[in-house]
Amino acid sequence: MPNETPNRCRLVLVAPSGATPDVLWAQFARAVEGGDIASLILPQYDLDEVSFQKQAQAVAPIAQQAGVALVLAGDSRVAGRVGADGIHIDGRASELSDAVERWGGKLIVGAGGATTRDEALELGEVQPDYVFFGRFGKDTQPEPHRRNLSLGSWWAEMIEVPCIVLGGSDPASVEAVAATGAEFVALSSAVFGEGTEPGAAVARANEILDATAPRFEE
Repeated sequence: MPNETPNRCRLVLVAPSGATPDVLWAQFARAVEGGDIASLILPQYDLDEVSFQKQAQAVAPIAQQAGVALVLAGDSRVAGRVGADGIHIDGRASELSDAVERWGGKLIVGAGGATTRDEALELGEVQPDYVFFGRFGKDTQPEPHRRNLSLGSWWAEMIEVPCIVLGGSDPASVEAVAATGAEFVALSSAVFGEGTEPGAAVARANEILDATAPRFEE
């Protein structure tokens, strides 16, 4: 891991669906060897509470040791049990507002689910710690979705709340996301996809960001 936090768009990983705790542990352990990772978002997908907690418990020690924030997208009770750093709310502004009121200042509270500017602004009014543009599991093409890039570019220019934009299935897609001015680029299948070496994918993504990402003002 780098000694200093990069002053440019940083990498966020989104855990894949269908991985057993052992497989996810092994994939994430290799991923952190590849360089800077700001956070890991662990969606619940279709797991029950017990299975979701087992997944979170598998990766939490790796995240803590590597300085990677662990954010759970699902049952918030699990976040408390495993000592997660944050929760991700993929839904209505009212649900997000309740989460910010309860957890704000204690945990990272992120927001997702917006597909239009109006929906994004509604979430932003609640003042989450970030807004996520993209849908978990939908990064099936090499390049980022155009809508996500458009929303990320508009948001980064107009709104102070940081944003995360989902990249594509190719690690090189981080360049297009960074060009929007987004603070974070999320990768999932580009790192955890079948036949992919997670550490090598993270290293490549960071190399591209180092070479091409705009630097933020101090």
